Amino acid sequence: MQQHSDTRVQSLTLLIILSLIWGTSFILMKKGLVVFSPPELGALRVATAALFLAPIALTKLRGLGMNHLGKLLTSGLLGIFFPAFLFAFAQTRLSSSVAGILNTLTPIFTLVIGVIAFGQLFRRQAIVGIAAGLAGSFLLVTANTNGSVSGVNAYAFLVILACVFYATNLNFIKYRITDLDAITITSVSLLLIGPVAILYLVGFTPFIPTMQNAPGAWEAFGYVALLGFMGTSLATVLFNKLVKISTPLYTSSVTYLIPVVAVFWGVVDGERLLPGHLIGMVAIVSGVYLANRKP
Repeated sequence: MQQHSDTRVQSLTLLIILSLIWGTSFILMKKGLVVFSPPELGALRVATAALFLAPIALTKLRGLGMNHLGKLLTSGLLGIFFPAFLFAFAQTRLSSSVAGILNTLTPIFTLVIGVIAFGQLFRRQAIVGIAAGLAGSFLLVTANTNGSVSGVNAYAFLVILACVFYATNLNFIKYRITDLDAITITSVSLLLIGPVAILYLVGFTPFIPTMQNAPGAWEAFGYVALLGFMGTSLATVLFNKLVKISTPLYTSSVTYLIPVVAVFWGVVDGERLLPGHLIGMVAIVSGVYLANRKP
């Protein structure tokens, strides 16, 4: 009985920590963009995450064949590299609150891509959930500063595309990388894409002059480094631990807490949430629940 109680406490603790880390990621991107350009931020995020997990990745390389490395490179590009840049560009014209809410679409796209590309089955109620989630995203894309529905914020589609990449990667890992654990997949994927990010950051962006001359550069660097270390690396390790000690349904509840944290930080930072944003958030979260609810 005591062991069961300890496990529940540990699961709840991990759930809260993960929600705080991932929900805070969006405001950290916003703070980093005050100094860095989107390409700099995206590359720096990947580079710091790769450096953080490099010691673990080097120990996991033994026993991996070229077939593994090709799959892990694909996973790294789909699940980490491309989304890092997409979110960076999106948040130049999108509030961190809205970006955090839209990110909740990932489970819905995971289900859709699983059905289309990998032959996964789903229940009829999932169709209602998918429709609700897409309707909510439409409200977020079209809500203007007056609270009505008018015009389209094209930058929101960058977050939606990032969710598609996340969802594709989740299915790819589930159905194509079945013989490796999550820590190996994440750390080695980062090890493979990290050098590309570092080379691009140093050789093809003004990162070094920015660090030398831009006011507030080191503060912004701290925000992005924290984003890479915690939001990309540490959170993956904690998530893997939560999966092992709890049920998939319990683990998926982190999806509903992330936008709450993201909206909280956005409001604290002076962002304005419109009625269309709130209705869209409720629709997306409800859609995710319906699409993933067990009978």
